[in-house]
Amino acid sequence: MALSTAQGQLTGQGLEGFYRAGRRMLSRCQVRVAGREPLAVQARMVAADRARFTGTLRVSADAGPDPEVMVERLRYADGTERITLHSAALRPLRLPVEVALGTDLAELGAIASGRAGPELPASVHDSGLRWSSATGHAAVTADPPPADALASAGLLRWELELPPGGTRSVELRVRPDGARAVRSVGHGVMGPIAQATAAGDDPRVQALLHSCVQDLRALLLRDPAGPSDAYPAAGVPWRCGMAPADALAAARMALPLGTRLAAGTLRTLARTQLAGPGPHHGRIPGPLRDAGPYLPPGCTGTEATLLFPVLLAEARRWGLTEPEAEELLPAAERCLRWLRGAAGDGPYLPDPRPGGPLRCEVQAHAHRAAVLGADLLDTYGRPGGAELREWARELRTAFHGDFWVEDRGGGRPAAARTPDGRPVPHLGAAAAHLLDTGLLGSGTPAPGLLDRVRTEQLARLLGGPAMDSGWGLRTLGTKEAAYNPFGHRAGSVRVHETAVAVAGLAAAGYEKEASSLLRGVLAAAEAFGHRLPEMYAGEQRTEGGAPLPHPAACRPAATAAAAGVLMLTALAGIRPDAPAGTVTLRPVRSAPLGEVGFTGLRVAGASFSVRVSRLGLAMVEEAADGLQLGV
Repeated sequence: MALSTAQGQLTGQGLEGFYRAGRRMLSRCQVRVAGREPLAVQARMVAADRARFTGTLRVSADAGPDPEVMVERLRYADGTERITLHSAALRPLRLPVEVALGTDLAELGAIASGRAGPELPASVHDSGLRWSSATGHAAVTADPPPADALASAGLLRWELELPPGGTRSVELRVRPDGARAVRSVGHGVMGPIAQATAAGDDPRVQALLHSCVQDLRALLLRDPAGPSDAYPAAGVPWRCGMAPADALAAARMALPLGTRLAAGTLRTLARTQLAGPGPHHGRIPGPLRDAGPYLPPGCTGTEATLLFPVLLAEARRWGLTEPEAEELLPAAERCLRWLRGAAGDGPYLPDPRPGGPLRCEVQAHAHRAAVLGADLLDTYGRPGGAELREWARELRTAFHGDFWVEDRGGGRPAAARTPDGRPVPHLGAAAAHLLDTGLLGSGTPAPGLLDRVRTEQLARLLGGPAMDSGWGLRTLGTKEAAYNPFGHRAGSVRVHETAVAVAGLAAAGYEKEASSLLRGVLAAAEAFGHRLPEMYAGEQRTEGGAPLPHPAACRPAATAAAAGVLMLTALAGIRPDAPAGTVTLRPVRSAPLGEVGFTGLRVAGASFSVRVSRLGLAMVEEAADGLQLGV
């Protein structure tokens, strides 16, 4: 990855630099032309892995206010930078160009905590410079080779001759010493994520979907134990590796872009599943995660274990092939057996176990896993489906009595119950997972933990001003004493939970609340250049305002990019059942963004295109041969 300010110069300050595998290969790359830094005039993303920086120079004292030279820097995340000088002068120019380079070869964690250390001494190497430390080596090579290289100053120099209207370029390549160039997993026609596009009345839809697809592709990694399997890294810059719960959630939300990402993520995590005797058999390991001011950290391994059979079941509905599904079925069975063992004789699943609180969202995840898992087991003639359904029924009954806090406003779901049975009444975005019940056959939503009356009350709460910031759904309501607009789960807007709310509200028929949250995220995305961060401040939207970035947020992030896909495609309400050869459409009838069309989605292994009119009517424009429209 490459990080810099909009000025384009890498100064070595903060996190600036080129990185490979969590280590900073180059921290300083400062360009001077004719002894001066170009005046920065524009910085923009060209693609998820490329940025373009433009500056200008006046080289003649009598040229007036107009610059004669444009300096363009095209920066690639793989460690390549092309510096191009464009001359608009009427006479030939001979311009000295200097590039000052330096690095500390520090690890990202050390840089983030202020322990990067000083720059290392350079040595002249090949057509550039080289740095070495006890933990690694890096080299910069230049094409064309510099006329002069000064190791003591970390300086490369050229004398470039530009004819009138001419251009000259210098290309720098930053690599770990001896390493080859890298190529993004997501590049190429056969990548695991479809290059879907959108068009319609609201141009932000097209821009957001394009950025989400590009970000997901750029975040892909390959599993060394299975090089054909790709999965999404959690996010840049802080979490550039596997985060099991985030990877599964992102792959699930990105199912409209095909099932190959889901299959690769599932196979990768199946290899990590805990084996051997004991209570952890079948669980997918994962770290603890902050749960906000009212609860102790929760275990992401619990969430990942519950998401695994759900993703497999729904990927099969979207078109995962039978051989792939059958290959992954044993791992899903182990997840489901772990669920029943972890719940024991009771109706609830504590997290972390044993002795942890009973979290609302964990019960929602567990119920969905049991219902969809039972359906999956029955489909393949495997035992255990009836037991899972009975446990899910017991959970629904107990949840109805134990997890609803009555108040003068109509009540709310409890965020959790403590080990001694006390409800935690605070309202947060985690309650949105109660609306995410999962998909069964024939486009039928699975039953959830809330009845119709309580679903309506939750929709009213999520759409109210305490939770809807105008930029998306807050993680904690503004009426709570611990509300903090920058709190990870204490008031910030997390795009993942907002997308879950949008899709769940739309599916349940609460279009007004879903549309308000969707329009808020679209407005926030526009302010962020259509590249959504995983979270941002939950301050109330005001006329002419903009969402405040969170300093610790990943951007791009896999869950945020996939959430954009889920929110936008929720407008069409696509509910596939590839094994049955049908797809059902339940569009948002109010058409909150006007007409919108999606091209190049994937259903049943083939391209799928759908359009929703301004009247809220959906029409399939392209689909797999033999795929029938369900009722």
